[in-house]
Amino acid sequence: MAQVLPSLHLARTQAEPLLATIGNTPLIRLAKIPRDFPGIEIFAKAEYFNPGGSVKDRAALNMVLDGERSGKLNRSRMILDATSGNTGIAYAMIGANRGYRVKLVLPANASIERQRILKAYGAEMVFSDAAEGSDGAIRLCRQIYLADPDLYFYPDQYNNPANWKAHFEHTGPEIVNQTGGRMTHFVAAMGTSGTFTGVTRRLKRDLPHVKCYSAQPGSGFHGLEGLKHMPTAIVPGIYDEHLADGNLWIQTEDAYRMVLRLAREEALLVGISSGCNVHAATILARELVHRGEQATIVTVLCDSAEKYLSDHFWNEDQSRDRQGAVPERI
Repeated sequence: MAQVLPSLHLARTQAEPLLATIGNTPLIRLAKIPRDFPGIEIFAKAEYFNPGGSVKDRAALNMVLDGERSGKLNRSRMILDATSGNTGIAYAMIGANRGYRVKLVLPANASIERQRILKAYGAEMVFSDAAEGSDGAIRLCRQIYLADPDLYFYPDQYNNPANWKAHFEHTGPEIVNQTGGRMTHFVAAMGTSGTFTGVTRRLKRDLPHVKCYSAQPGSGFHGLEGLKHMPTAIVPGIYDEHLADGNLWIQTEDAYRMVLRLAREEALLVGISSGCNVHAATILARELVHRGEQATIVTVLCDSAEKYLSDHFWNEDQSRDRQGAVPERI
């Protein structure tokens, strides 16, 4: 079974406010999936332990706190942003906790689970054209904001430095501490690019020997909700194309298969971006074994599977071969 390495501060001696429980998530050592790669360890940061259920709690809280400090966010303004789901859920949770109204723009094909969670928190939802994905939500959100800017606090997660700084200041140091500094590679897929950007910048400062690989969908037409194919998408302002030591191109079906493998082999019930991240780690692991190298790879389990259980791939036969699949490449 998977080995769990607790965060330094995971054990708590007294009750804490809800938002104080964001971060300090455990690191899990995968037990079975790396067996095909001798000399390779794969660890995954279990971000679904955050109270909102995803890694996006970190960035959303940092952006809200930054808005409060700057005076741009107060009780007279509504939090407004575009989201594929998880950041919106984080905003909605934080808004309910701190007394802010929240309006979110998301693609019309957002899963019913996400819509119900947002409704439960009391968030207002506006739906953009499903065919335009997260970019369509961004465009519609900007239109809403520009129509009445005094009504809203628009953190703009794709362009707000407080997004990646949450991971520079917290996620990155947690990973360094939990691995005892012995990690060799970091892998993360990109939506806003906040997690990859923040963690990578911290690692390049504190552990410059670590190689950092970004992961992206293999084309602009994909089913990896929330992730961006940077060559064809609206590129986030916080994205730095020079940070990655390499990029891993991921096919939707491979991410789906890995979600099922994680559930059945590691007993980890996680979401699609998590499957994408672990699959990317195995692509890198295969290449490292081919070179005769040993490695300790760290990636991220972005959220749990609870928001994806209505997706069709849970019922598919994953034993079929992969004829016609686009070759994996680094």
